[in-house]
Amino acid sequence: MAVRRTGAMAGGVYLKDTAEEVLGLVVLCGLPVEAFAPWWRAALASRGPTPDALYEDRLVWVGSQEELARLYPRSAASIPYPLAFAVAPLRGVRQRWGTLMLMWPAGRSSWLTLREREHIAFSSQSIAQVLDAANPPPTIPDRPRYVPPLHHPRTTKTHQALAAADLVERLPLGALSLDPEGRITFANTAATDLLGKPVRQLLGTQPWQSLPWLDNVTCMDTYRTAVTSREPAAMTVLSPPDRWLGLRLYPGDSGISVLITPSSTAGRSDRPVGEEPAAVGTPDASRIHLLVYLAAALTDTVSVQDVVNLAADQILPAFGAQGLIMSTTEVGRIRIIGYRGYDPEVIERLDGLPTDADLTPAGHALATGTASFFTDRTELARAYPGTPQTSDKHAWAFLPLITSGRPIGCCLLAYNRPHTFTAAERSVLTPLAGLIAQALDRARLYDAKHNLAHALQQTLLPHTLPTVTGLDVAARYLPASHGMDIGGDFYDLIRLTDTTAAAIIGDVQGHDVTAAALMGQVRTAVHSHATAGAPPDQVLARTDRDLADLDAGRFASCLYAHLDLAHHRVTLTSAGHPPPLLRHPDHRAQAVDIDPGPPLGLGLGTPSYPLTSLPLPPGSLLALYTDGLVEVPGTDITDRFRMPSCGDAGGSWNNPFSHGLRGDGAVWNGLGLHGSSCLATSRL
Repeated sequence: MAVRRTGAMAGGVYLKDTAEEVLGLVVLCGLPVEAFAPWWRAALASRGPTPDALYEDRLVWVGSQEELARLYPRSAASIPYPLAFAVAPLRGVRQRWGTLMLMWPAGRSSWLTLREREHIAFSSQSIAQVLDAANPPPTIPDRPRYVPPLHHPRTTKTHQALAAADLVERLPLGALSLDPEGRITFANTAATDLLGKPVRQLLGTQPWQSLPWLDNVTCMDTYRTAVTSREPAAMTVLSPPDRWLGLRLYPGDSGISVLITPSSTAGRSDRPVGEEPAAVGTPDASRIHLLVYLAAALTDTVSVQDVVNLAADQILPAFGAQGLIMSTTEVGRIRIIGYRGYDPEVIERLDGLPTDADLTPAGHALATGTASFFTDRTELARAYPGTPQTSDKHAWAFLPLITSGRPIGCCLLAYNRPHTFTAAERSVLTPLAGLIAQALDRARLYDAKHNLAHALQQTLLPHTLPTVTGLDVAARYLPASHGMDIGGDFYDLIRLTDTTAAAIIGDVQGHDVTAAALMGQVRTAVHSHATAGAPPDQVLARTDRDLADLDAGRFASCLYAHLDLAHHRVTLTSAGHPPPLLRHPDHRAQAVDIDPGPPLGLGLGTPSYPLTSLPLPPGSLLALYTDGLVEVPGTDITDRFRMPSCGDAGGSWNNPFSHGLRGDGAVWNGLGLHGSSCLATSRL
């Protein structure tokens, strides 16, 4: 009744199942139940038209695929079909039972009339009253019940029907007729010959039941496109063992007509311009698989360039395009952030064009939030006569990149030859643009944070280490945080007098901007106390008080090495930091045995930091490092820096530092573990 009153093509009722936290489809009218299988369940916790209508207790109207991508980008990714739909809550006396959903094909008005709203409200109220009176309360079935529409015309006279059957029987091509539920109601002789099945095995079955080789994602997706968009669709399929067939689907309110012809294209989706309709997909590359794959792949992109590369590598071959341009807006201008398949000279001319909707199709896509498709140069020139022809491309798709209701850029697909964009292609490109927009928005935020963090890190760490007579110094830094390239590790070399210096390394808890900022404060405090002449243990004790006064809520480890170059000695003190490594002139290597004090910033009052003094003869190498270089989850860290007391460190010591402690004084040829810092000093 609701479908007939509103003029919708299909409708369904979802009921709430609080035990499973889902909305389940209990009845469907106007669409085959199997074709609607991906949407039998809707999670209550997810954001989408159906949950929103239930929880916000309002009518949700989505007038187009573009609007769906803008309002519900995740839903658009799973509903790549051009349709409009309304979802109304079912308000009972004591509870909201679920929702009523109604669907219309593309091409209708983008808004609901007052009469349509009244019909929807009346229908939802009537259904809710039935649910209130139900005893026992209804439950969600494993499979929704199908209800046939009530408005199918059945006035054809018998002799006209027989004449029509004779006409179709004489045709050289195969013909099938499917009812609204997808069951075969008619098949001519040519169809049974091509399909290799007698008519008695076809009638009353759905094609994917009687013909198992049609039971795949591509065929079902093509079928969904036809029944939801009410536009023709086509595909090329392989009938075992080696016969290729072309299937063309022509949908209507009473079902679908299918024309079957032999095909020599062997699954190819390219075709001459003007051939109608276009192939929807190939058996090994369905649009649904493409959307799911790209959705997963886009979640792994980090930078803007990652998004551009993924789009170029995956989308261009999937749609047979030869060119891609990704652009954003900046002060009323279109700024190109990535491209593929264009000459740099062309990009230079296009970069910086105004975003005026009347001047460029990209500007129109940004201003209106709707995609534009041009099959050839004539169409583009007709719509934008002032647009110069700057490249060798002949067809274009301008896809707005919209996230959170605002345009952030435009994605352009271009073809070297004229190309007709089918309803199937348009239906998948729209949600695809929504996925790209979300990934691009995250990537732009990442790039901004990365640039800020990188600048902060470079400011807080020493740009160069001072030159100290009698000392060779090398340092290397690699942060651990994924993507941000920052961390709390720090190092420094301080020239105290002509014959003394201090080498410092430390690690502030955490791998974020806060850790990097606190690292700068700790490094500054250590530097100031050391240059003021404080002994090594007091440098750490005073820095501990400074960090406690900051009340940062984080602690830091630190190793301080006071180098006496005149007497060839080093005095070490540690605040919970891994011990340094010492390689002797004869190539014996060892981890220095020191007694560490507590980490800095724990607020323990007046902690003590014991001193350890040992000789540092000429030719020795002292390596300071942070725990990220040696720690491995599930392994005692002391086992990672323990080494034999004699022998060549580079030969027998199973430690990531071993191969770096060589006789030439070079330090640490590579990193294979977590983020870490290293500062090494070598006596000449």
